[in-house]
Formats: sequence, structure tokens, C-alpha cells
Amino acid sequence: MIIPQTIITVLGIFLPLALGCVIGYYVRQSLAKKRAGSLEAKLQKRVQDVKQETTDLIKKSEAKSSEIIEKAQTEVDQRRREFLKAQQVLLDREKLLDSKIDSFDKKELELQTKVEKLKEVKENLDNLRLEAETKLEKVASLSREDAKKELLSLVEVDYQKDILERIKKIEESGKETLQARAREIVTMAIQKCAVPHTQELSTTTITLQSEDIKGKIIGKEGRNIKTFERLTGVELIVDETPESVVISCFNPVRRQIAKIALDKLIADGRIQPAKIEEKVAEATAEISQKIKEAGDKTIYDMGILGVNEKLIQILGRLYYRTSYGQNVLLHSMEVAQIAETIAEELGANSQVAKRGALFHDIGKALDQQIQGSHIEIGIKILEKYGESDAVIKAMRSHHGDYPHNSIESVIVTVADSISGSRPGARKDTIENYLQRLKALEDIANKFEGVEKTYAIQAGREIRVFVKSDKVDDLGVQKMARQIAENIEEELKYPGEIKVTVIRENRVVEYAR
Repeated sequence: MIIPQTIITVLGIFLPLALGCVIGYYVRQSLAKKRAGSLEAKLQKRVQDVKQETTDLIKKSEAKSSEIIEKAQTEVDQRRREFLKAQQVLLDREKLLDSKIDSFDKKELELQTKVEKLKEVKENLDNLRLEAETKLEKVASLSREDAKKELLSLVEVDYQKDILERIKKIEESGKETLQARAREIVTMAIQKCAVPHTQELSTTTITLQSEDIKGKIIGKEGRNIKTFERLTGVELIVDETPESVVISCFNPVRRQIAKIALDKLIADGRIQPAKIEEKVAEATAEISQKIKEAGDKTIYDMGILGVNEKLIQILGRLYYRTSYGQNVLLHSMEVAQIAETIAEELGANSQVAKRGALFHDIGKALDQQIQGSHIEIGIKILEKYGESDAVIKAMRSHHGDYPHNSIESVIVTVADSISGSRPGARKDTIENYLQRLKALEDIANKFEGVEKTYAIQAGREIRVFVKSDKVDDLGVQKMARQIAENIEEELKYPGEIKVTVIRENRVVEYAR
């Protein structure tokens, strides 16, 4: 009985377990089937959605393509209509052109016919005229030339007064027209020129912070001021004017170097010979750089090409050169602009006129270092640095020292006169100008044996005529040297003054 009870117990344990497993299996299978069914439904729904979207997209694409095709067809039709219209216009124009050509051909034939008829008429008239002249010569016993002279002489006698009045009227009318045109050209040239005018003096005033600096500038026993004047070539005026020192020199470059050097010395505070040499050297270097910059800027502003670098450097020196208070570089630029405009109006070579005008006073940059007039110095400079003969001929005649060999030289002379005579361009009044000329003549008149003196070339030259019976040839040379020395001592002037002493013997005899 024990074993069956055990079996019953085991069966009681395992049967529910087996039953639970079977039930669990079937439940799990049922759940799996439900899950699989839901996933499959989702997939089918997704597939249906995709098919629907694809169908909609295809319909939209078909509609869009139909719209594009329709629009393209419409554009093609419009283009075809435009093309047909343009073709019709061209055909109409071609027909019109053909008709005009036909009419022109007809007119040409008519003109040729008329020309031939006119030639025939002219030949007939010439023949008739020859016959009439032959008959007239036979009747009057005069040849054709004699009859012509006789007729002209009679007309000249009868209408001489009218002819003279007509000629005079034509000349006056021509002069008025030419003068009006000349005024127009000059006015146009001046209007195009916009170079500023600055009047400059031969002195520069330096303002000091205190009166004690004057003592430092003078130095012990005047050694500082002597060193400064020796190195710079200027005259330093230290007077009773409060808190100021005046730099006096006719050479603007030296005066500017002295100003910069003195400003540097005052700013440094240590004024002694060694420092003076150092600051003067620095100021000289600065001025050289400014001169180069001024030359480069001038060439660039004027639009001139192919100028030698050394010549540009010399041109820049004119920025620190004045003539009667007028800045020579600005004056040269103004003359170049005026000359270029006049040359263009007259049909001359404007580039030659412009270069000749710009370099017409180039000699003034070195006239205080090289002997000779600024024109002669300028010619040598331009020849040395490769300027053409046409430019040299254009610049050398502006003071009448050389003849005008080209129209450009006349233009440069006119432009120089316009620039120099404009109101405000130069500070010298006519009174000062006459006083300077008189001072030159007075210096020469002091010498014994002088007969006449003439200050010419705007005070650049003085000619002295001496009495040949009181001054010999050796005395002439001595007098010229003494007059030049007296002018250097008594007068202040830019550039140089040429002294010419003339002694001549005149021997007069009469044959009876």
C-alpha cells in the first residue's frame, strides 16, 4: 500500500505540473500568434500606405510634367509666332531695300545722262567763247591778256578806294577774330590751372620757450652761433625781440635746414658744436628726402613719363626756391599746365610744350652753386640727363636769350608770362622792382669812366658802357670784377647777376 500511495503522491505533483506546461505552451503559442498577427497587420498597412503615397506621387509627377509640357508648348508657339513676325519684317525690309536700290539705280542713270548733257553744253559754250574772243581780238586788235590787263587797270582805278576799304575791313575783322580766339585759348588755359600761390620771404622766425635759450644758442664767446652759421650758411639774428630768433638767408634750402636743425637743438636742450654738427646732418638728410618726394609728386601729378631720377631730384629742389616771392616749383607746374592747354588748342606737340615748361626754370635749382645764368645751367642739366632737343629748344627761349625755333618755345614763353604776371603770383610791386634796377645802375655809376648803365633781363644783367679814352682794356676787366663784388656786398638777390662792361672805339673819317 505504500508504493501506490507514493505513486499517487508523485502523480499528484507531476500531473498539475505537466498540465500547467501544456496549458502554458498553448497560451504562449496563442500570444505569439496574436503578436505575429498584429505585426503582419502593421506591415500590410505600411505597404498599403507606401503604395498610396507612390500612387499620389506618380499622379503629381504626371500633373507637373503635363504642366511643364504645356508651358513649353506655349512658349514654343509664342517663339514661333515671334520668329514668323520677325521673318515677315525682314522680308518687308528686303522688299523696301530692293525698291530703294532700284530707285537709286534709276536716279544714277538720270544723273549720268544729265552730266553728259552738261558736258556737251560746256563744250559748246567753250567753243562759242573761243570764237567770240577771236572775233573780239580781230575787232579790237588786242590779245586776250592785253584786254584783261586793260580791263583790270580800269576797274582798279575806278574802284581803288572801295578795294582798299574792303581790304582794311577784312584785316580788321581777321584781327578781331584772332584776338578773340587768342583770349579764349588763354582764358581756357588759366581756368584749367589750379596751382596755389604762396608768397615766401627770405627770413624765418623761430619762437623760443624762454629768453634763456638765446644764451645757449649764442654759447660761450659766441662759439655755438658761429658754428651754426658756418655749417648752415645762414645768418642767425638774435636781437632784443622777446622769445624769438630770426634765420636770414636767400637760399631757401639752407634756411629750411637751419630751421629744422635749430628746432631739434632746442628740443634736445644740449646746444654745443658737436650737437650742432649732428643735428645739421640730420636736418640735411630730412631735406634731401623731402626734395626727392617733392620731385616724385610733381612728375606724378603732371603725368610725365621717362624722366631721369637725378633730374627728378634736381626738380624737387625748386620747392625750396623762390623768385620774387613765388615758389618756383609751383610756378613751373602752373606754366606746364597752361602750356599744355594752349598747345592742344593750337595743334602743337603738347607733351614737348609741357616738359619744356616744367623744366624751363630747372637751372634755378643750381644757379647758386654753378656759374652761369639759369637758362645756360638748365640747358646743360637737360642735355646731361637725356631730354630731347625739342624740349631744350622749347625751354631755352622764355627770356629771349635764344630765338624761338619752334611753336612750342613760343607757347612756353607765353605761359611763363601768364603765370608770372597773374595778380597775386609775385609779391614784388613795380616800385620795388624799379628800386632794385636803380640800385644796380647806381652801383655801376659810382665808378669813374662810366658813360651809361642799363639794368636788363628783369635785373639779371647789367650792361655798363665806359669811355674808351678813360678806361683801357685792363681797366674794363677790373671794373667788371669790382662792380660784381659791390653788388654781392650791397644787394640781396636770388640767383646771379651778369655784369657786362663794354668799351668801344669809334673812328670817323670823311672823304671829300
